[in-house]
Amino acid sequence: MSVAQRTRQSGDRTTQTAVEVSIVMPCLNEVETLATCIEKARRGIADGGLAAEIIVADNGSTDGSQAVARELGVRVIDVPRKGYGSALIGGIDAARGRFVIMGDADDSYDFTAIGPLVEKLREGYDLVMGNRFAGGIQAGAMVWSHRWVGNPVLTFISRLFFHTPVNDMHCGLRGFRKDGYDRLRLQATGMEFASEMVIKASLQKMRIAEVPVTLSPDGRSRPPHLRTWRDGWRHLRFMLLFSPRWLFHYPGLLLLAIGLGLSLALLPGPLVVGGVRLDIHTMLVAGFLALLGYQLVLFAVFTKFFAIRVGFHPPHPALQSLFRYITLEVGLAAGSLLALIGLVTLVVAVGTWSAAGFGSLNPDVTMREVIPAVVLTALGTQTVFASFFMSILGIESETGKV
Repeated sequence: MSVAQRTRQSGDRTTQTAVEVSIVMPCLNEVETLATCIEKARRGIADGGLAAEIIVADNGSTDGSQAVARELGVRVIDVPRKGYGSALIGGIDAARGRFVIMGDADDSYDFTAIGPLVEKLREGYDLVMGNRFAGGIQAGAMVWSHRWVGNPVLTFISRLFFHTPVNDMHCGLRGFRKDGYDRLRLQATGMEFASEMVIKASLQKMRIAEVPVTLSPDGRSRPPHLRTWRDGWRHLRFMLLFSPRWLFHYPGLLLLAIGLGLSLALLPGPLVVGGVRLDIHTMLVAGFLALLGYQLVLFAVFTKFFAIRVGFHPPHPALQSLFRYITLEVGLAAGSLLALIGLVTLVVAVGTWSAAGFGSLNPDVTMREVIPAVVLTALGTQTVFASFFMSILGIESETGKV
């Protein structure tokens, strides 16, 4: 009996029972290895006694990969929109199983060893990640920069930013519950799809487990689709954009604290630190740092609020409670008060100048009035307009329509 016949028979049995597992393989010109991956997946299904289907999500192959998949009796989903993430989204959306196993079609992952992933899913885990560092990386399977720099660094950042409970962030062999996947609303079209899945699952407090998997050298004669610097940057960029705390909030708080601290320290007069005299020029820089830091903190609030509203981030109870008390009117009152204090201080400075006949003044004295006045006025103005902007962002959630 041929491989194609056995595969068709396996597919026929699947249609007669409820599909438990869907194996999805993204494919772009994988004619050299696709048949091997399908045969291994078929063996994995048979060894586990699974009610399963195999789906090839083709992303526009021009080498006949689709014909190979159809000859072997598996479902082929044509995904015209380019990108690794696009192919997977198309294939996963078409999956009929309760559980989905995804893996690359380049023969670098062993589809006969999917049993541990399925068992973890049956235990109630929402996402089960393969761990190549625990299972073994064969010689030549991963370039040194990915193994010792890229993957460890990006995994560390994901654990720091999002508390992801994984040690191999970008393993291409993983399994997940289909209903859990639907809740994640994944949108990344490129390689960062792998990061988005783990990050969103962690933010939504889903149950995540890891199992050891083996990575082998892929069986293709052509170069891989992965581009080290381009795709590494795309993963890093995605994590930064998805974490307003680390991109905006923490840097902003640091700059704001330094700026305000220095300004208050220099307000009475110059300081000498380690033989270095700090005076009004340092105070001017400190005022700038305070303004920049406050602007970054506002960006963090805007981004977080927007991310929650459109579903990128789960609701944040503390933030929601805060916004019940900090309304548009509260923001306007606080901003107006800051701006008023700044304007009054400017008037005092102008009065000092007027007393001197609008002539020359000692900048060491007058700038200690002018710099805080300008900073307070700017902070108050920012607060007023930020309050309006936050209210605009909240219109939809309040009325149910834009």
